[in-house]
Amino acid sequence: MSTCSTASRDLDEPISGTAATATTWLLLEQPGPWGAKALTSSHLDPALGRALEAAAKGTGVRVALIRRPGRHADSGPPTIRQVYVAHTVPGNGWLRSATIRDPRRLSDIDFAALGRGDHSTFDSALGGRPHTGDPLALVCTNGKRDRCCALLGRPLAAKLASSGVEGVWEVTHLGGHRFSPTLLVLPYGYAYGRAEAHAVKDVLHSAQRGRIVVEGCRGNSAWERPGQAAELAVRRAAGEYAADTLAVVRTEGAAPRWEVTVAHTDGRRWHVVVAQGASLPARPESCGASVLGSPARMDVVAVRELTTTMALVG
Repeated sequence: MSTCSTASRDLDEPISGTAATATTWLLLEQPGPWGAKALTSSHLDPALGRALEAAAKGTGVRVALIRRPGRHADSGPPTIRQVYVAHTVPGNGWLRSATIRDPRRLSDIDFAALGRGDHSTFDSALGGRPHTGDPLALVCTNGKRDRCCALLGRPLAAKLASSGVEGVWEVTHLGGHRFSPTLLVLPYGYAYGRAEAHAVKDVLHSAQRGRIVVEGCRGNSAWERPGQAAELAVRRAAGEYAADTLAVVRTEGAAPRWEVTVAHTDGRRWHVVVAQGASLPARPESCGASVLGSPARMDVVAVRELTTTMALVG
């Protein structure tokens, strides 16, 4: 059976620089079925879903629903729901959790503050606290958005959970159906595509040690797409895999060419040129698309480490 993910894989479409963009992720447990736009087409009150969408708009916060892997029969509303919030900007990253009975309490959170990395209203409104468990592995499984997410994502989530991996959740949407199964790892905010169970376990074990696996990585959600591609290119060039050591500090230009400055916590800087191209030949960008498309790709043209003098002048 031909799907958007098989076409993307067969055409060897690059995945660097394709992660969804969000400085902060807010995740609410919602069992049961999900529609294509899950916040307003699930068993969550659609009025609350619309309110959360409106509150998050323009703040850098991305709201998604999560559920435990497995069957999703309608068992009625949960009495207690898990909530997570994660800020993914290096140097100020954190992951916090809470449990709530009434999801309407999410309306008491200051979303603009969350987007800036301030979790104080999450803590005060919901009793939030630091997450002390294993990294979270969020696997997109929403077949109503794209069948690849169900066909490939649900078996991956189930396999990880059954093999004893902690912190596995199904999630409503991570973008990039054609890279299914797709995965987001928190607290660091790196997304992965074409994920396989053994590779995911390596990613999670590395995250426990504060390290980033670049193979199969789509990028860090904290950055826009050119920055995602640039940061991963610097990691490869410098052999730097420790989390929270690199940050995108400047992006100049506009499509189809950007000049990105990536900085290391030790003072080193790199100048990275990123060009936007079109993935050819045309292919289905999702299984529900009625026409073929040529999705944008981020191509790293050059990576150059700056000298100390050049970095200071820049």
